[in-house]
Amino acid sequence: MKAAFYTLGCKVNQYETQLMAEALEQAGYEIVDCAQNADVYIVNSCTVTAASNQKTRQSLRAFKRKHPESIMVLAGCMSQAYPKEAEALSEADIIIGNTEHKHLAQLIEDFKTHNKRQIALASHTRDESFECGTITAFAGKTRAEMKIEDGCNRYCSYCAIPYARGFVRSKPLESIRSEATALAAAGFREIVLVGINLSAYNFNGADIADAVQTVAAVEGIARVRLGSLEPDHITEDIITRLACEDKFCAQFHISLQSGCDKTLKAMNRHYTATDYAALCKSLRARFSDCSITTDIMVGFPGESEEDFEASYRFAKEIGFEKMHVFPYSVRAGTKAATMPEQISKAVKNQRAKKMLALAETLRREHFEKEIGNCHEVLFETEKGGYFYGHTKNYIPIKVKTSRKLSGEIYPVSISDYDDEYCIGIIQK
Repeated sequence: MKAAFYTLGCKVNQYETQLMAEALEQAGYEIVDCAQNADVYIVNSCTVTAASNQKTRQSLRAFKRKHPESIMVLAGCMSQAYPKEAEALSEADIIIGNTEHKHLAQLIEDFKTHNKRQIALASHTRDESFECGTITAFAGKTRAEMKIEDGCNRYCSYCAIPYARGFVRSKPLESIRSEATALAAAGFREIVLVGINLSAYNFNGADIADAVQTVAAVEGIARVRLGSLEPDHITEDIITRLACEDKFCAQFHISLQSGCDKTLKAMNRHYTATDYAALCKSLRARFSDCSITTDIMVGFPGESEEDFEASYRFAKEIGFEKMHVFPYSVRAGTKAATMPEQISKAVKNQRAKKMLALAETLRREHFEKEIGNCHEVLFETEKGGYFYGHTKNYIPIKVKTSRKLSGEIYPVSISDYDDEYCIGIIQK
């Protein structure tokens, strides 16, 4: 039996795809690329925006049209957060949520045996523990992602993710250590710790800095990186301990959403623009070569032109190295969906265009400042005579070379840049 995965969404979803793939391999399946013919296709869905749900529906239907005799599985966040919408997708032979990954192989066998649709959508509970599955590889990558936290208790007014992911729960340090050891043995030099609300990680008093130190202590691991963070969990104590860890990559992706206090309050975010700016100042004081990247939403209900301009000015003042900009998307069941003063699509798109232009300007300025600097680069992929990789602070690098560099770390001097990459020369 051949199985293929199509993954939408965040790094947590990518990790869980790897988790499910390894479980199916243990059950005797061959995992193939989703462009190939397979007996089973698994769409691991995302529901962070309405567009994510649309992509899930389109992907599932496309696989079914092309492979009408194959078994179709709908998994992930859309299934969990919007079960009725998921069940309405007749193309899905099996529907599972985020609590049922470990049962996937059995559900496929049950479908084959009984030729009856299988639906496994258990609700999240407050006493739910962390699903401690572990991976030993990460298909097609030289950097491995490791999920150490799941769930979110914040209930931002625009967000459906708490309904998809449940309450905060964290992976034990010993499980983190053993998984990192297995990944190091498989040849991975860098591990990215990921979660739904990663900075809320807490297991029996151990925090995110303890998790970083646990991975860094594993022989063979050269770098430890953090995924997306929430600003109000990053304390001075955590910053101090991270700054003492040589293997820690000082790249901080810290969700902003808006630089306007009025909008932040309406979003039910738990900080002010002043708080966020103070955190950025502290990080740049402790990490001389850090990069700070972010997510910014435009067109939230009630966001006036003045509010948007305040957010725009704030982003410019912070000087983010990279910004992910997206228009507000209505999510059924959230508080923001019923708020008055919904912003038109045209205005949202106009604001997104302006914020994206700022993001591009800041990105070019960041690249320009790097010319002449030398960084250690972990190389990943090869294409068109170039090898591509990232510095510790996540500058994307490409070098022209005939050498095979995948998984290797070399010093690179930056000589130029284009729209997407800094261009470098290997120094040894």
